[in-house]
Amino acid sequence: MKTVMIDPITRLEGHGKIAIFLNDKGNVENAYMQIPELRGFERFSQGRRAEDMPQITSRICGVCPVAHHFAATKALDDAFNVEPTSAAKKLRELMYAGYYIYDHTLHFYYLGGPDFVVGPDAPAAKRNVLGVIEKAGVEIGKEVIKHRAYGQKITAILGGKATHPVCGLPGGVSKGLNKDEVKNIETMAKSCRDFAQFTLKLFDDIVLANKTYVDVILSDPYQLATYNMGLVDKNNKVNFYDGKIRITDQKGKEFAKFDVKDYYKNIAEHVEEWSYIKFPYLKKIGWKGYVDGKDSGLYRVGPLGRLNAAEGMASPLANKEYKRLFETLGGRPVNSTLAFHWARLVELLYATERTLELIKDPEITSNKIRNPVGEPGEGYGVVEACRGTLIHHYKLDKNGLIDKANLIVATVNNAGAINMSIRNAAMGLIKGGKVNDGLLNMVEMAFRAYDPCFGCATHTLPGQMPMEVKIYDNNKKLYKTLRQNM
Repeated sequence: MKTVMIDPITRLEGHGKIAIFLNDKGNVENAYMQIPELRGFERFSQGRRAEDMPQITSRICGVCPVAHHFAATKALDDAFNVEPTSAAKKLRELMYAGYYIYDHTLHFYYLGGPDFVVGPDAPAAKRNVLGVIEKAGVEIGKEVIKHRAYGQKITAILGGKATHPVCGLPGGVSKGLNKDEVKNIETMAKSCRDFAQFTLKLFDDIVLANKTYVDVILSDPYQLATYNMGLVDKNNKVNFYDGKIRITDQKGKEFAKFDVKDYYKNIAEHVEEWSYIKFPYLKKIGWKGYVDGKDSGLYRVGPLGRLNAAEGMASPLANKEYKRLFETLGGRPVNSTLAFHWARLVELLYATERTLELIKDPEITSNKIRNPVGEPGEGYGVVEACRGTLIHHYKLDKNGLIDKANLIVATVNNAGAINMSIRNAAMGLIKGGKVNDGLLNMVEMAFRAYDPCFGCATHTLPGQMPMEVKIYDNNKKLYKTLRQNM
């Protein structure tokens, strides 16, 4: 049996590799995505002050720190028995929309989009943002950089920092907005809305107008019929910041709907010896391995998972695009992994509309931005990270220190589906031992559509991390090598 390694996999957050096993005929027997990094955030959070968790967990990843910041903050609201003020909730959600603007822009133009804009078979040196700029034009490149920066400026104004915010407090936020800041954010949001509409038009012109690309999107190697999960509001519309967790089945029917405090009644986590990532599954179905269908407990989250699990978007322009996506691809749910890219752009438009809606709310400049906290206890927080549903669960001791922490991260939720996606793509694309760079990139496209973040997905696992430390003397000669678990 021959093994083909893609190491490292590219255009993602974190590190990983794909092992593809070919049989004697050169066809794919199986494929696995291995995550070799371990980051112990759940473990080293123990004993820390609870109010430090929004800052500690935002350091898990520099790509979606806003998601961890507010999942932690919401868990502290619950743990300290305090309801944030109405103005504080709106300020949090406003900042959260800014995070979606810069993150979804990043993925489409820098990470996932190059596969379509410059083509999956293009030279590796071209499959990046520079290739996109070369194909689409320098002026478009400038607009990409500008509007991604706008999203970060919105988060910086509200959060204190563009990358690692410091505003979230149990019961509210640390600062409000003045009129000049409101005017600045509104101007940027209007421009971002226009840019989101332009990006959707670009997707139409480059992807949907290309029959070859549409055929690839709808092809069997990229299909996966799983359950879908996401946060929804009271009308079952997509909501990034708050709501109930809704799960729908392979026909789009509601399978479960629950508050975050009941997540452990609905979701369990499976561990494999070959990866540091965990594999969540639906308790009511059980762990059945890496198979899809109604009898499999695996589900998907993220842009396509959210749109499949909901019944629309809560803003007019985005809802129109939501309907068009499903009408074009055959109705809800859509099972094409590559449709994550289109769903992501629908969400980008929604984020800009929601930003404009919130910034025009008279309460957004209120100075009532925090309520006093109660006694420490146990708390649950959930938000929709750009990559999917993110859950933080803390148990505090009587002194307000973290006794136990559990995090179920977006990419963890998708872990089983990602493995199946790369396996199915490899099986469908690699035949008779024919392997080249273009085919391997199309296998990578199967995981890249999820916009995975393996930096924040691997928190804890029974066992220890392998490590090698080399010590050199002042003449740069190797003095000693220390190893553990190697």
